[in-house]
Amino acid sequence: MTTPFVGPDGKTRCLWCGAAPEFLDYHDNEWGFPVADDRRLFEKLCLEGFQSGLSWRTILAKRENFRAAFHDFDFDRIAQFTERDIDRLLRDRGIVRHRGKIEAVINNAKCAQELVKQEGSLASFFWRYEPAANSTAEPQTASTSAESVALSKALKKMGWKFVGPTTVYAFLQAMGLINDHVEGCVIRKKVAQARKHFKRP
Repeated sequence: MTTPFVGPDGKTRCLWCGAAPEFLDYHDNEWGFPVADDRRLFEKLCLEGFQSGLSWRTILAKRENFRAAFHDFDFDRIAQFTERDIDRLLRDRGIVRHRGKIEAVINNAKCAQELVKQEGSLASFFWRYEPAANSTAEPQTASTSAESVALSKALKKMGWKFVGPTTVYAFLQAMGLINDHVEGCVIRKKVAQARKHFKRP
């Protein structure tokens, strides 16, 4: 997956962003740029959980529906969800109607509240798992890392669900803890600059 894709502007990018029309904007403006906002971090981890066994294209196409269904992933509100909310979500055709994954989001919202109480923010905890410089694999050649395994174990120990090492690695990639854009991708340098100026929580 390291062969570049030539975009409509004639510039090369990661191959995967040419697989579907909606990927290009996501690749150019979101994927890999560092994030410190707790709600966005929580949203991404939840959506990665929903993706398990599915394609990211499926989840990305439904992202706005997920945001509406889960109150923009406000974990304080989601933590208050009841069985009635679960029933509502299971009837919502705009999202992935999987009881286990829906219940995991509610469970994880409660875990997120506890983590914020302990650490001050989700961001301050997650960013401890940023790999050391030059310690990552060649871009897009790995599906897990020592850091994703460690973070997965830590989250599971705290009661989080649907946070396996592969799910967590995809989260680290997307939220900018790793710059996994391939060499030659026009966005790689932009992400590197963003990471350089990013204030770690």
